[in-house]
Amino acid sequence: MKKYLLKRVVVSIITLLAILIILFLMLEFMPGSPFNDEKLTADQIAILNAKYGLDKPAFLRFINYMKNMLTGDFGVSYTISKNTPISQLLQSRLPISVRIGGQAVLLGTVIGIILGIIAALKHNTIWDTLTTVVSVLGVSLPSYVFALALSYSLGFKLRWFPLLYDITAPLKSSVLPTVSLCMFTIATVARFTRTEMLEVLGSDYMLLAESKGISGFQLIFKHALRNALIPIITVLAPLVVGLMTGSLVVEKIFSIPGIGSLLVTAIQANDYNVILALSFIYSAMYIGIMLFVDILYGIIDPRIRLAKGGAS
Repeated sequence: MKKYLLKRVVVSIITLLAILIILFLMLEFMPGSPFNDEKLTADQIAILNAKYGLDKPAFLRFINYMKNMLTGDFGVSYTISKNTPISQLLQSRLPISVRIGGQAVLLGTVIGIILGIIAALKHNTIWDTLTTVVSVLGVSLPSYVFALALSYSLGFKLRWFPLLYDITAPLKSSVLPTVSLCMFTIATVARFTRTEMLEVLGSDYMLLAESKGISGFQLIFKHALRNALIPIITVLAPLVVGLMTGSLVVEKIFSIPGIGSLLVTAIQANDYNVILALSFIYSAMYIGIMLFVDILYGIIDPRIRLAKGGAS
């Protein structure tokens, strides 16, 4: 297990370094400047470039960039909030996006697995049909459609929840965006759970387990679901990052001060430091989640751990 884990960690670190290099090169060739104000003269722009180290050779800027990013120093904002540390900008926004996304992931996964198990156990019945309908709707309709429908019905008509996000009531005002975001996760997890459970339930080792007298809860969750989890985890991993880093449209609908809107604003304003910081955070979260998934693979199915360890 140690060898397997070490290999995954090394690969993750190399991947993150490669992403940092690519991000720097992309920004180097990006047209425009962070100082696009027409009121600024050429001399003023030169002073600003010197102040922020943008007049230095690309190699020196790359060295400083790598050192700062790896130590968590993201610099200051050039245009969005001049001279404000980016860590300060993220301090209030990142926890909101992560919390709402985490709630959506947890709720969507639990409901999706339950629906998938019911559909598999009640194959070709009304329950299976209902689960299929939910899966099709969840995958077909964008999250902002659910957001608008919930906002109108539960927020405007019934007034059960606030229409806009309120930082003084974070739990209540995050219900509608959480449900809106989790619909795609419910549909995806339910569909994969149903497919994998049907395959597992019809396998020889499940018949053998039944012949040994194993039945009920133990048969479904200890034997069937465990063997069906790997494909589910695989498809769930990218969804986790996407939800936890915020959905721009849903954030706009509910006026959520998350990091999705901050990234778009930074791109429009050519605020390089903010773009780099958010891109780095997205990449680090994605790589971290995929590393966690690799570890789960080895825990759930030791054959994967042994195969990868033997191949190295």
